[in-house]
Amino acid sequence: MNPSYGTRPVPASDSLTGQSIKATATFRDPAGRVLLLKDRVLRLVTSQGAQELRRFLDTNTARELLARGQIVQTKFSDTEIHELGLSVSEVGPLPNSSAALVVEHQRIAPRSFPYEWSPRMLHAAGSLMLDLAERPLEENFSLKDATPYNVLFNGPQPIFVDLLSFESRDPHDPTWLPFNQFVRTILLPLLMNKYLGLRLDQLLLAHREGIEPAEVAQACGLLRQFHPLFLSLVFFPHWLGKKRSNNNGSIYQQRKLSNPEQVRFILQRQFRQLRRQLDKLQPSGRDSEWSGYMTADRHFSEDYLQAKQSFVAEALESTAARKVLDVGCNTGHFSRLAAEHGASVVAIDQDPAVIDLVWKQAAANRLDILPLVVNLARPTPAVGWRNQECPSFLDRTRGEFDLVLMLAVLHHLLVSEQVPLPAILELAAELTSKFLLIEFVLPADPMFHSLVRGREELYCELTRESFEHFANEFFTITRAHCLTDTRWIYLLRKL
Repeated sequence: MNPSYGTRPVPASDSLTGQSIKATATFRDPAGRVLLLKDRVLRLVTSQGAQELRRFLDTNTARELLARGQIVQTKFSDTEIHELGLSVSEVGPLPNSSAALVVEHQRIAPRSFPYEWSPRMLHAAGSLMLDLAERPLEENFSLKDATPYNVLFNGPQPIFVDLLSFESRDPHDPTWLPFNQFVRTILLPLLMNKYLGLRLDQLLLAHREGIEPAEVAQACGLLRQFHPLFLSLVFFPHWLGKKRSNNNGSIYQQRKLSNPEQVRFILQRQFRQLRRQLDKLQPSGRDSEWSGYMTADRHFSEDYLQAKQSFVAEALESTAARKVLDVGCNTGHFSRLAAEHGASVVAIDQDPAVIDLVWKQAAANRLDILPLVVNLARPTPAVGWRNQECPSFLDRTRGEFDLVLMLAVLHHLLVSEQVPLPAILELAAELTSKFLLIEFVLPADPMFHSLVRGREELYCELTRESFEHFANEFFTITRAHCLTDTRWIYLLRKL
C-alpha cells in the first residue's frame, strides 16, 4: 500500500529535530505501515515483509528500476520505532510488531491521486505497472497489487512507491491475481473515457476499487458489444459473471503446472494481452474549447502576450521561486516558463484535455511539471475512511509554494464561479508562502464582458482601486504593470 493511501493521523516527533509534528499512518497493508512525517516518509515493516523486501532489492531488476527512477528510492533505516515517539499500537496492529523494522523512502511531493490525473497519465501509470509485473519474472518476483494508488508522479514521470507489492512468486503458478484489478482500475476507466466521454474524476472518485464490467455494460448499451475491446473487457466478463455462483470457491483454487518455463510463457502472454489492450486505449488527445486559448490570433494580441511573458519571466528571476503553483494553467505556457527557470511546478486546470497536453509536453521535454485536473473553485475533496485516507488537494498544498501564478483566471472565479474577490485572495495567501503573481481584468474587458452575460451591474464596483484595497489585506504590492487598457498584472508579496 502506498504512502498516499489508507491513512490516519497519529502524534509523532521528528527524531532529527525533536519537534512535535503530525504524522499520518497507513492501515490497509498487513506487511507494513507508512508514516508521513514532516519531510520524511518512513515505513514500519514486519520481519517477514522486511525479508521479502531485502530479497527484491537485491535483484538485478530492482537495481535497474531504481536507476531509471521507476520505483521509489528505498533504504533500511537505523531509526528505531521508539525514536519516532510512537508505538506500533498507535499506527495499528502488525504481526510480530516487536520485530518491525524501519524503512525510509524517497519523498514524492506533492502527492496526487488517480482521480486528479489526465487520461494520458493514467495510461502511463498502467504501462509502468505492466513493466513492473513482467520484468521481475526471470528472478521469480511479480506484483501482488495493480492499483494505480501505488503510483505517484514525480513531475511528469510515474513512479511506483509500494515496494511491498513485489513478492516472490510460485514458479509453478500461472495466475497473475491482480489481472482483474488492473482491468477494473486502469483499462475500464480508460475505455469509458475514450469511447463514452466520461471524465476520470467522475469515474475514479466514486469507485476506489475500479469499475465492474457489469456497470460498464449498463452504461454503454448492447450495440457496443460488437466492438472488440468492449466484447473482451466488458461483455464476456459480464456474461460469465452472471453464470458463476458467488459461492463457488473453486474459482479461487490455485492451478499449478509442473513446468516453470510454461508458467512463465503463460504469464508473459497475459501481460502481452493486457499491453495490447492498453495500447488500443491510448488517449487520442482530443481538443476542447480551451485547447487554443493562448493562440495570439484567437483571443489576445502578440504585444499583450509578449508583455505578459516578460513580466512573468522577470518575476521568476527576482523571486528565485523554486516551488510554483500555476492555477488555470491552460496549455502550460507559463508552467513551462517556470520550469525552464528551475522551478518545480504543479500545474492545475479543470480541463482534462489541456492537462493531457501539458503532461505530454512536460514528459517529452523532461520538465519538472506535475499537471493535475483540479478546479480551484471546487478542489479535490478528502475521501476515504473518516475523510483521511486521501487528503484534499488544499490540505496537501497549503503553504507548499513560494510563488502562485493566477494568470487570466481571476475573472473566471469572480464571474463563472461567483467567488468574492477577498475570498480568492485569502485562498491564494494560504497556498503561497511568499509571492502571488496575479492578472487583474477590468469589467470592460471583452473576455470579462462575455462571461458576465448581462449582469454588468454586479461588478460595477470592481476597479483597480478596489482590487488593490483587498489585495493589501493579505499582500504588499511589489510590482504592477499595465498589459492593455483593461488588464493589469501584479507581483504581490505575502504579509
